[in-house]
Amino acid sequence: MERRKHWWNGTWGRLARRDVYLFEDAGHWWVESREGGADGRSRTYEFDAEEPAMDCVSGLLAQPGDWRELR
Repeated sequence: MERRKHWWNGTWGRLARRDVYLFEDAGHWWVESREGGADGRSRTYEFDAEEPAMDCVSGLLAQPGDWRELR
């Protein structure tokens, strides 16, 4: 599984940090929404194509925050 993209809401701290990850493996796509950094809670969504996965990402990035893509 390869991480394709990563977004962060621009807020430091265990309670406020939010991350969104996009992963791909052999044509299958996953979006992970994480609250609270590496030790926080996460939820994963699975898709068969990139377009619906990116639609999910767009919805998650509509949450409040100064979202930016990380490399």
